[in-house]
Amino acid sequence: MPKQSNETDLQYKERVLDPLSSSMCGAKWYNATIWLGSGMTTSCHHPLPHKVSVEDVIANPKALHNTPQKKEERRQMQCGERPKGCEYCWKVEDIGRDNISDRVYKSVIYDDQDLQMAHVRVPQADVNLKTLEIAFDRTCQLACSYCNPAFSTTWVKDIKKNGSYTNLQSDGRNHFTHTHESSQLYTFNETNPYIEAFFKWWESDLHRTLDELRITGGEPMMSGHLWKLLDWFKINKGASTTRIAINSNLQCDTKMIEQLLDRADSAPLDIYTSNESLVNQAEYIRDGLDWQTWTNNFEMLAASDKLRGLHNMCTINALCLESLPEFLDYLLTIKAKHGKDFPSFTLNILRFPSFQSALALPDHIRTEHKNRLQKWFDKNVNNTLLHEHELNQTQRLLDYLDVVKTPHSEAFDTPKLHNDFKHFYNQYDVRRNKNFMSAFPSMKEWFNEL
Repeated sequence: MPKQSNETDLQYKERVLDPLSSSMCGAKWYNATIWLGSGMTTSCHHPLPHKVSVEDVIANPKALHNTPQKKEERRQMQCGERPKGCEYCWKVEDIGRDNISDRVYKSVIYDDQDLQMAHVRVPQADVNLKTLEIAFDRTCQLACSYCNPAFSTTWVKDIKKNGSYTNLQSDGRNHFTHTHESSQLYTFNETNPYIEAFFKWWESDLHRTLDELRITGGEPMMSGHLWKLLDWFKINKGASTTRIAINSNLQCDTKMIEQLLDRADSAPLDIYTSNESLVNQAEYIRDGLDWQTWTNNFEMLAASDKLRGLHNMCTINALCLESLPEFLDYLLTIKAKHGKDFPSFTLNILRFPSFQSALALPDHIRTEHKNRLQKWFDKNVNNTLLHEHELNQTQRLLDYLDVVKTPHSEAFDTPKLHNDFKHFYNQYDVRRNKNFMSAFPSMKEWFNEL
């Protein structure tokens, strides 16, 4: 059985995952993120991606997910070993206090029997996915500060026009020095064998076994492959029960939102979007975003009765903490207005590039922001509009800000992080016609002193 209605996340972990192994995670078998433009994959958004052999997918489309690396990591989990790439979850769990890492959230969506079968399955055997996230290409009209040319063509234009960001020293600096041509191996006029493999896998049997397919980007609503897939559901209505989830920045006109809702009659549809701060701060962090356009489309979707759900993914970074409590209040007003379980939110903690992590902030600023978030949490801990996972993730963020000292094991040089913070945002301001100190007045004094 899946998680029981009266069961906490911790109780679920102790009942289901711990008896299998101390490092068991269903995502390693049943979940994948695959970037079809570059032929890269990972089991969730925390481990670094790795390459999928083009020869392997031509011979076997299921090789998009069943790579030699993942098969070795499955073996490690079966034995209770901790795969190195899953460091984020181990760091959260090692905080103590019965902290719940993402491997619990990534496992709880699967039946207990599926997890038990994964634990005893021969590691080298191919597995059919139950949840999948794909990106057809990197086309995107935004260039968010913590993103890079690997995921945004607008970031590519920045680097081509202005050259590399300079004087960066910490991890992630190379993301801002070149255009990541390896992220888009094939032009739009060329046949992409990874996209071909996906549609072959989809049409053969994946559409029968996949519970949820999430399409990301770039910005997926700018991709013809997304609309091709949605039209497949219209043409083959009833052939698949796969839920479709689309990650969108919602920077589109109302007509496209209407077209999207029209497709919801053929496929169960969830919309995921991303924001974590208010108005001018949101527009600073997510360069190219128009706050009014985002809120108009977001509230239009929240009011619709055609969606399965509407979800906002907050990317917790150094800049968003100042207005995060107020942004969460905004989400609560939308929930209250429509009397629905959505929009829901998640708090995803940024680790790369480390100089944009919340942990790169000096202690006094981080503590000030943590205390404001704590007040918000204390005020809303019994708010019936909040889901258990929303409360748990808020508490997790509070613990993270309080206990964890570095974004990851190799990001321990604070002077380098501060150097990169200063140099990056100074250059970002010039390139994007922005003003850091105007957008984030609480950090003005510290920023000037760097």
